[in-house]
Amino acid sequence: MNSYPALASRSVLRGPVRVCRLQQDQPVTTMDSPALDVMTDLTRVAAAVVSPATRIDDADRFMMRRGVRMLLVLGDEEVLVGIVTATDLMGERPVTLAQERGLRHSEIVVADVMTPAQRLDAFELEQVRGARVGNVVASLQQHRRHHALVTQADGRGGLEVRGLFSLSQIARQVGTALALPDAADSFAEIEAALAH
Repeated sequence: MNSYPALASRSVLRGPVRVCRLQQDQPVTTMDSPALDVMTDLTRVAAAVVSPATRIDDADRFMMRRGVRMLLVLGDEEVLVGIVTATDLMGERPVTLAQERGLRHSEIVVADVMTPAQRLDAFELEQVRGARVGNVVASLQQHRRHHALVTQADGRGGLEVRGLFSLSQIARQVGTALALPDAADSFAEIEAALAH
């Protein structure tokens, strides 16, 4: 980075200082905006990836450096084997695993706490192209997921992850708080949810 000279800066701001307002010709993201406006497109942004053998403390540090709350977990031949979220890394699952297996926290790896690919929610890119932000939010809330993947055909008869949705990222872009519904409070609610 030494090849870039530092910018000159003001050491003290004096007098009234205002904040720029959004330019009128810039579209504001709303629930009626195209879903693609809130999708992280992996052809434009490098995917944040980790190996299943990565220790969870290292994965957590990597998440913080990248400023993300989810990592794609890639196995052999760069094939998706799951995802791991900040909650997976810092929640109670690692503590329980450490106790059950007699491990130190630092010995737990991503494969121990990740959500396997077979259990992930994904939308097809073609479906997303015609959807609105509100459709994505409703889907995430209905399935009680903070993240969902977007897949497309890879040209070899398989699928590839083209993008992803993050409820927290959508909330930032729309400028409103978005949350998942509360978990089921009773056995009856759990049974009803399982019946669907």
